[in-house]
Amino acid sequence: MESAERLPEVDLTHTAPGWRRLRRDPSFLLAALGILLLASIAIAPGLWGAGDPFDCTLDRSLIGPSLGHPFGFDLQGCDYYTRVLHGARSSLAVAILVVSFISVISVLIGSAIGFKRGIWDTVVGQLGDVVLAMPLILAAAFVLTFFEGRGVTHVVFALVVLGWPPMTLLVRAQVRSIRQAEFVSAARVLGANRFRLLTKHILPNAMWALIVFATTYTAVAVTAEALLTFLGVGLDLPAISWGLMLAQARFRSIDNPHLLIPAVFLALTVACFVLIGEAIRRALDPEE
Repeated sequence: MESAERLPEVDLTHTAPGWRRLRRDPSFLLAALGILLLASIAIAPGLWGAGDPFDCTLDRSLIGPSLGHPFGFDLQGCDYYTRVLHGARSSLAVAILVVSFISVISVLIGSAIGFKRGIWDTVVGQLGDVVLAMPLILAAAFVLTFFEGRGVTHVVFALVVLGWPPMTLLVRAQVRSIRQAEFVSAARVLGANRFRLLTKHILPNAMWALIVFATTYTAVAVTAEALLTFLGVGLDLPAISWGLMLAQARFRSIDNPHLLIPAVFLALTVACFVLIGEAIRRALDPEE
């Protein structure tokens, strides 16, 4: 047992140089800066000059951008700059909560069934295939119709219930592959139990794939929330989100193009998460 303790716990020789490559990747640095700015906007919009998002006057309805109000006003006469900045909070909160819950579910279930296999592996695999066969947006829209006064909690619930299979099946596949590695076999021969094999040898080597997928899936969650809200089955008023703002602008955007500014923020957010995920994949993928 003592020799098992001395065995290297993971085989991550590619990780250190990978992180060094990542720090020199311009696309990663630019996207990370963008995410940090968006996070600061969501956490403290007041630091960026945002005022009260509910300070609205109808006599300012649909007035275009001006020096003091760079994004103009919406239909209710609310300062659009303030609303866009406050909208980042709901959009990012949904995405981060969805990915966090799915990541926990995926690690717990995917690692267990991937390591032990058996009947639960078959059940979870088939259930995952069934859920994957359903279009995410349509299925989530159906689930959300059963709720009234929908908020962040309801949207997160729907997206987690319907979004767990891809990451769970990815973790299962990674665990299945890594458990056949020589260093895992060596640890098993030297007396490491199943829990130690899984937590100290297998999962750390599977984390790079999970991190890449989770980062990219955050972009999917941001888009899903905005689309569900735009379709009228996502967040309800008085919530503030980019999807709600675009839903209110859809019949007025031709004459008032400034109402489409939330779409720019949405596109930039999605692009940042996708770029970060791709940069991490290039840096940490041992096959690169």
